[in-house]
Amino acid sequence: MIYLQYLILAGLVVFLSIFLSKYVDALDKKTNLSGAFIGGVLLAAVTSLPEFITSLTAIFSLNQPNLVQGNVFGSNIFNLTILGACILLFPKKFKTSYLSKSHLLTSIFTILIFIICLLGMKYNYSLNLGFLNISYASIAILVLYIINIAKTNDGGESDGSLDDNVNLTVKQIIFRFIICSILLVLFSMMLTKVTDKLNSQLGLGATVGGAIFLGIATSLPELTSSFNLVRLGNFNASFGNVIGSNIFNFTILSIGDIFYSKGNIFSPDKQSNNLIIWGIISTIIVISTLYTKKSEKTSMFLGLLIIVSYIASILFSL
Repeated sequence: MIYLQYLILAGLVVFLSIFLSKYVDALDKKTNLSGAFIGGVLLAAVTSLPEFITSLTAIFSLNQPNLVQGNVFGSNIFNLTILGACILLFPKKFKTSYLSKSHLLTSIFTILIFIICLLGMKYNYSLNLGFLNISYASIAILVLYIINIAKTNDGGESDGSLDDNVNLTVKQIIFRFIICSILLVLFSMMLTKVTDKLNSQLGLGATVGGAIFLGIATSLPELTSSFNLVRLGNFNASFGNVIGSNIFNFTILSIGDIFYSKGNIFSPDKQSNNLIIWGIISTIIVISTLYTKKSEKTSMFLGLLIIVSYIASILFSL
């Protein structure tokens, strides 16, 4: 019965994500905002809401900071796997697509934050103000995220191959986007409870369980919206959605750290360290695709390599 519940809720999340990606594509056509900003900030924040809600639940209800780490790091690696699959399956669209320069900066920031998380777990230093106990790693993550947002909307560049054939007004698009986002959050909360039960039944550790079940389940919005954006010919927004979701996910660690009153959320964990290392490797491969996109064979090889990296990250964590 629990597996049926999982499939039904996952299907609803996928269904809503398809509509969200369509509305993001419509905003890209109707506004002067760049596809990188729309995909990397707007859609990324919405599709990362399941990770956010799951992580807060893990802190307040389960007192499981390692579950938060596994959820965030596992989701980030899986998100990059989505991008690798898009490149592998649609090499011609990737070759001819416009990709914003801001994607490189966001990817570099992602690697820096992975390293910050690694150092935060190793040294575990915190700023204690009495009413607030927060890791220096959390502060650094929030600062880098704010800087990245400020530099993401790079002059309103968009994919010139898209035509403005949207019949909805901007207000109608935004209204429907908000409704779908609210429903996505509700169904994601329900999906989180079901995946937590699955994790308990199988007896996996908090970090690995978070990386596999919560990481994949909460990444369903990124999976569906990214593939649908590529199908619509908007690889730029899809690319921005994936790496934008990743850097937003890191802020979940910072927010969770603020609310976790029983210590530092960056508790030392061998499995988390392993996920971080593979996350850095996968991000470096993604950066490589930006420079080799004109070669379909090379892009397909790198896309496959990203997928292999995800599989390796799970196998080495078991």
